[in-house]
Amino acid sequence: MRSLNRLKWLHAFEATARHGSFTGAAQELGVTPAAVGQLVRSLEAWVGHPLLNRTRTGKERLTLVDDAREALQDITQGLDNLEAGLTKLRGRRARSVVVVTASQVLVMNWLMDRLNRFAESHETIDLRLNVTEKLMDVAHGEADIGIRCGQGDWPGVNKTWLMDEEAVLVCSPRLVPPGKVACGEWLATQKLIHDDTPHPGADFPSWEAVLKAVNAPDVRESRLHINSTSAVILAALSGRGVAIVRRALVSQLIETGQLVQLHPDHRWPLKWSYYVVTPQQSVIRSEVKIFHDWLVQDVLTSSAQPPTA
Repeated sequence: MRSLNRLKWLHAFEATARHGSFTGAAQELGVTPAAVGQLVRSLEAWVGHPLLNRTRTGKERLTLVDDAREALQDITQGLDNLEAGLTKLRGRRARSVVVVTASQVLVMNWLMDRLNRFAESHETIDLRLNVTEKLMDVAHGEADIGIRCGQGDWPGVNKTWLMDEEAVLVCSPRLVPPGKVACGEWLATQKLIHDDTPHPGADFPSWEAVLKAVNAPDVRESRLHINSTSAVILAALSGRGVAIVRRALVSQLIETGQLVQLHPDHRWPLKWSYYVVTPQQSVIRSEVKIFHDWLVQDVLTSSAQPPTA
């Protein structure tokens, strides 16, 4: 006879193994760390030996013993199969829901129009957005699919390349006089907006490198430091200064004339690219695959079209 208590034990153990702590598992499961610890200890009592090595220091205070490490993959697969079975119980008559995660700035300036177009042609699939600046755990069900920008070195997910990225210079059209779009001397006199958001491994260009590339004179320029890419774009839109930003996040604003791209002949390629990511272990649901394939094709089609004048 099956015991539901054992299922709770396994759920708590699997989450603890992934997070390396009772606290991380508790945040995911919506219970207290003490409750997670008790469930794991109950599982250990049932199997008759410890499943975790417990230390008082270090980033991950709980690590798996060898026997538990071998069993974890089967346990994870079993939990994924249970989730798939619950999905099937909903039946074909239920509306399909796809949970999509992306950063706020990407949703606002790149993804939202695409989501609207998808919804118009796929009326039986509901898209739900989980907008966050942290990486959602797509590998273990926090979202069905994610759009990420980086070097593509995320564990536990399958990734599909969407497009490469580069940095561009932009400002409000109210700020730049006619004929100064490619003028280094004018640029050197403007307030320079610094995006202090971390870009690890992207090789994001510094203002010093940009000014040198466009032959701007060596003068003491005014600077504005902001630790949010969304706020950097808003500052540029409002005419606060000139910003270095990722092209995908401002391409629509450039096309609609809300921002002007300065020195368009210069390119600053980044070592980051955009990817669609899906869970690696579980079988992708049909509605998720539909959205995945549609998004990849939409980006491919958009990049093949000539830029608007």
